[in-house]
Amino acid sequence: MKVTYNWLKDFVDIRVAADVLVDKLTMAGLTVEGLEKHSGDFIFEIEVTSNRPDWLSVIGVAREVAAVTGKKLKFSKSSFPRKLKSAVSKGLTLEIESKFDCPLYIASVITGNSVQASPDWLKKKLELVGCRSINNIVDVTNFLLFEEGQPMHAFDLEKLRGGKIEVRRARQNEKLVTIDGVERLLNSEDLVIADAEKAVALAGVMGGKDTEVSSGTKNILLETAVFNPMLIRRTRQRLGIGSEAAYRFERSVDRYNSKAVALRAVKFIEELSGGVCVLEKSFGESAPKKRTVTLSCGHLEGFLGTGIAQDKIKNILVSLGFKVGKNSRDGFLVEIPTYRQDVLKEIDLIEEVARIYGFEKIPSTLAAIQPQVSIYTIRDFTSELKNILIGLGLNEVVTYSLVDKRLLEGLGVPSSGQLEILNPLSQEQGVLRPSLIPGLLKCLAHNLNQQQEYVKIFEAAKGYFDSGKPEPQEELRLAVALCGVQSWLLPQGLIKDELGMLHLKGMLEEVFSRFGIKDYGFSSDLSEGKIKIMIKGENIGLIYNPQKKALDFVEIKNKQVAVLELSLEKLFAQICREKKFVALEKYPAISRDVSFVIKEEVLAEEVLNAIRSRNIVLLKELKISDSYKGKQIAPGFKALTISCLYRSPERTLTEEEISPAQAIVCAVLSERFAAKIR
Repeated sequence: MKVTYNWLKDFVDIRVAADVLVDKLTMAGLTVEGLEKHSGDFIFEIEVTSNRPDWLSVIGVAREVAAVTGKKLKFSKSSFPRKLKSAVSKGLTLEIESKFDCPLYIASVITGNSVQASPDWLKKKLELVGCRSINNIVDVTNFLLFEEGQPMHAFDLEKLRGGKIEVRRARQNEKLVTIDGVERLLNSEDLVIADAEKAVALAGVMGGKDTEVSSGTKNILLETAVFNPMLIRRTRQRLGIGSEAAYRFERSVDRYNSKAVALRAVKFIEELSGGVCVLEKSFGESAPKKRTVTLSCGHLEGFLGTGIAQDKIKNILVSLGFKVGKNSRDGFLVEIPTYRQDVLKEIDLIEEVARIYGFEKIPSTLAAIQPQVSIYTIRDFTSELKNILIGLGLNEVVTYSLVDKRLLEGLGVPSSGQLEILNPLSQEQGVLRPSLIPGLLKCLAHNLNQQQEYVKIFEAAKGYFDSGKPEPQEELRLAVALCGVQSWLLPQGLIKDELGMLHLKGMLEEVFSRFGIKDYGFSSDLSEGKIKIMIKGENIGLIYNPQKKALDFVEIKNKQVAVLELSLEKLFAQICREKKFVALEKYPAISRDVSFVIKEEVLAEEVLNAIRSRNIVLLKELKISDSYKGKQIAPGFKALTISCLYRSPERTLTEEEISPAQAIVCAVLSERFAAKIR
C-alpha cells in the first residue's frame, strides 16, 4: 500500500518531518517499509496486516497519523451529499442471485459525459502511488479506491445489453475477455457481473474488455458494491490475476461506507466530465448494527502493568474514531466504528490504547508470580502413573474383582486373609482378589491365544483382604505382567529381546525417577526367586516369575512370564515434588573401571552400598558395568566390573588426585568382600 505525505496532509495538519512520521507510525504498529522522495513529495510504502483492511485507504492511514501526532482528522462525511437530487430508480433492472455472494450493490447511471484526460493534480496523485492515469472517469474510481478504500467500476452503458445488470455465478466454461486482453475460462466458483446476454466483468477482480470506458463513451453505469471476500480470493488465485480492487475486496471493505463513496464518485464525475446522474438503483442497503464493548481501566492497568489517565485513554480512542461514553467510575462504554471489524473484545481496545500511548512508555517489569501450593490426591497420582506406564509402551487392562481360589493357590498366595464369597455364582468367582496378578494372567493368556507375539499390560486397582478387623480391608495396588519376545530388524540382523524381570526393574526405575523417589533399591530373595522392591528400607512389592502351576492353570504353555505387584499407597507416600536447579558441570569427568572376582552369593547392590558408605568426595557416579560367569571363573564365584566417575566442580582432576580415591574403592572390595582384583 502506497500513500504520499501531501495526500495525508489533506486530512491531517502534519507538523513533523516525513522520516519522523515513519518512526511514529511504525512504533504504533503500522509498519512503514520504505520512504522515497519523488516530485517534491514523499511516498510511504506501508505493510498492511490482514486484519486491518481500513489501512488500505489514505483516510485510514490519515486516521492513524492523527492519533500518533495528536492532531484532529479534518475529513468529515457531512461535507458530502447524502442523496442524488436528479436520480430516479426506473429504467434499469438489477438482479442479485445471492445476497451471500453480493450483500450490497449500487448502480448509478450518469449521462452526457465528456471522457477526456484528468486534471494534472489528479494524475499526479495517482501516479505517485503507482496507478497509471487513464481518463477522467476511470481515474475518479481509482482515486476513491485509494482514498476511501472502496473499489468501483465504470461500464460503458451503451455496450450493456437489455438494460439489465445481474450479479451471478459464472456458467461452467463461460468465457470473458478482461480489460488486460486475456480470455478467461470461468467456472461456477467465479462471481461475475452480467448484462442480459453474457458476463461483462469478473466481480471484484477485473472489468471486461467489451464494456470498458473509452474516449467515445457518453453514458456510463457506475458500480459500487461489496462482494464475498472468499469468492474474490479464490477467483484471483485460480486465474492468477492481481488487482487493487481484489486486494481490498478479499480483505473485506466497509459496506456501510459504500453509499457515501458512491455519492462522492457521482458528484466528482459530474464535476470533471459534465455528466448528470439520471438514475440510481441499489440492493441490500441496511443500517449497521450498533456494536459496543466495555473497557475497564482496572483491566487495562492489569494487562499493561502501568496506569494511564482516563482522559488520555478516552482521547486515544476518540482519535481512532471510536465513540466513547462513560459507563462507570472505572470504565467506558465504547461504540465500535464499522470500519474496525477487527475490534471484538476488551483486549482489542486495550491493545489500541497501548500502541498509540507508546509501548516504549510502558515499563518493563518481571511478572509477579504468586506461589501456589499444589495439593495432589491419590486419583492425581494414579492418573500420572498410568500415563507414565502407557508412555513406556504398556496397555492398561481392567479385570474382575472376583477370582478363582485355585489360581491363588497356584500363585502361592496364602489362604489366610482371603475373603471368600458365601454364595459365589461360579467357582471361578469365589474369592475377592487379594492380588491383581490372577486377573492379569488370564488377560495375558487370552492375548497370547490371539497370536500376539508379546504382551505388556498393567492394572491399577484395589486388592481385598481380611486383617482381623471387623471390616474387610482394601489396598490400592499396581500390577504389571510381561510375556513374549520383541524383535527389531537392524542392519546387523534380527535382534530378539525376551521380556523379563529386568524390563520390569527398568520400568520401575523410570517411575521412581518421574516421582522424585531416590532412596530405593532391589533386594533379591534367591530361595524364592523373587526380587523385593524397597524404598527407604521398606518392602513395597515384588518382582517375580509366576510358578508353572499357575501358568498351566491359565493355559500359558512354554512361555516365560514376568510380573510385578506393589502397594500404590506405600509408593505414593514417598513421592517428592521438590525440584532443584543444578548447573551443568564446567569441568570434564574422568572414568576408571575396576574388575574383580567375588563370591556368587554377594549382591552387587551390597558392594555398591559399601563403597558409597565411604563418602569419597570426588566420586560422583558408581555403577556395575559388566558381569561374567564362565570357564575362567571358579565355580561359586562371579566376575564384576565397577565403573567409577570422578569429577571436581573447581578444576580438571589429575591422576595424582584420582589414584587415592580409586585405592579406597579397591580396599573396600578386598577388605570387606575378600574380592580378588583382576
